[in-house]
Amino acid sequence: MLQPLVPEQVRRAVAAATTPATRLILAFAAVHAPRVAQIATLMLDDVDIGNRRLTIAGRVRPLDDLTLKLLLNWLEHRRTRWPNTANHHLLINNQTANRTTRASNHWISTAIRGQAATLERLRVDRQLEEAMDHGPDPLHLAEVFGLDEKTAMRYADSARRLLETSAESWSVVAASTDDQC
Repeated sequence: MLQPLVPEQVRRAVAAATTPATRLILAFAAVHAPRVAQIATLMLDDVDIGNRRLTIAGRVRPLDDLTLKLLLNWLEHRRTRWPNTANHHLLINNQTANRTTRASNHWISTAIRGQAATLERLRVDRQLEEAMDHGPDPLHLAEVFGLDEKTAMRYADSARRLLETSAESWSVVAASTDDQC
């Protein structure tokens, strides 16, 4: 069964993200749940700031306030650091700024490597959170994140179990409270 991250794990990952690029990468994983390779292949054209949209792997997603802020910070940093780059990838670094290739998956995930809340764990946590917040509906998960049916059913099943466990815990607490009254 998939398990959510604990807040301390997320806090440590946030603290490890110290550059504009890593902060944006962390937000992508935690809010929009793309895989590392999908983050690496994002292009400047995948960002529509005026309409507050982001296209990841062909799926259009609304840009939340946090991601928008971090995206604007990154774009300003990118423009200042590499004003003449011809690279149309959203995320570039010293090695890719003078070429047109994408940044490596290794570079994308380096900043929080070694953390309990890796980019992959943040992605999984976000999808599990969606399943718990909006009900364990695999069709909803497949639509929001572009998951295949088996993966969507696995997230829905884990969310259902977590919700049932939580409900059972509350029943025990409520019964205990009633006994004390």
